[in-house]
Amino acid sequence: MVQAEIKRIARDIRTMRTRGAGKIARAAARALKLEAATTRAKTPAEFLRELDDISSLLLATRPTAVSLPNAVRFVILGAKRERGADLQTLRRAVISRADEFIRDSRKAVERIGEIGARRISNGDVVLTHCNSDCALAVIKTAFKQGKRIEAFVTESRPMRQGLISVRELSRAGVPTTLIVDSAVRHFIRDIDKVIVGADSIAANGAVINKVGTSQIALAAHEARVLFFVAAESYKFHPGTLVGRLVKIEERPPKEVANPKRFPGVKIRNPVFDVTPPDYVDLIITERGIIPPSAAYAVIQELFEWRPGEELV
Repeated sequence: MVQAEIKRIARDIRTMRTRGAGKIARAAARALKLEAATTRAKTPAEFLRELDDISSLLLATRPTAVSLPNAVRFVILGAKRERGADLQTLRRAVISRADEFIRDSRKAVERIGEIGARRISNGDVVLTHCNSDCALAVIKTAFKQGKRIEAFVTESRPMRQGLISVRELSRAGVPTTLIVDSAVRHFIRDIDKVIVGADSIAANGAVINKVGTSQIALAAHEARVLFFVAAESYKFHPGTLVGRLVKIEERPPKEVANPKRFPGVKIRNPVFDVTPPDYVDLIITERGIIPPSAAYAVIQELFEWRPGEELV
């Protein structure tokens, strides 16, 4: 029964039933906690092997959002540092670390909303892309503070996550306009600030986010519109410190169009793109606001990383 639930969590991540880097990370932590709470392992070594198997299952679901391996790394390493511990101590360590990650992840979104709202001025028109808890937290917090702001939201095709953002902002009372992705340059002169989330942030400050983000950043750069990224610190990618490239996930063509209707046509469906640091003005984290150039130092501070070390 428990194994079925863990497989369901992994399947929901893979099929994007669970979507959003923060939600994916918290789901992974919950899966590890579930295993620790119900394991039938008889020895510490057997328990650690079970955790490694579940980690491999989770890590195989989505390759780009670094929040997933960072969540797994946080929970698993917490247990593995209990060298020589008995089984019950290891189980408690995993449960405690999973709870800590989930709690801090949710608090981080709230804190980012508070910090980012300071950068939103009364009367601003803010554009966002896709569906980011952090980006929306900034907009909604600024609105709750009494600032008269408006939001523009892109559809974010092909999965149209922008519609989720539209519903959330509308429920919060924020005056919201929905536009298609390709209309951004048409409206960019009406925008005061762009704020998006991130699935990964590289050591050089490049931002990997929902496909279409880099085009919006380019349009904002051309129009001299400020471009902000709101992301929890676990979105920073430690592997990029040693030159590892972030793999850009490509999903099934059927999410774009039915291949049977277009025989002989190749359909490509990259989920993310890379926004150069030159087009990013500020990165808003729960630890504060940094320029993209500070990403390298942030990653060094956050992660204990040695060349050749794996994430898990």
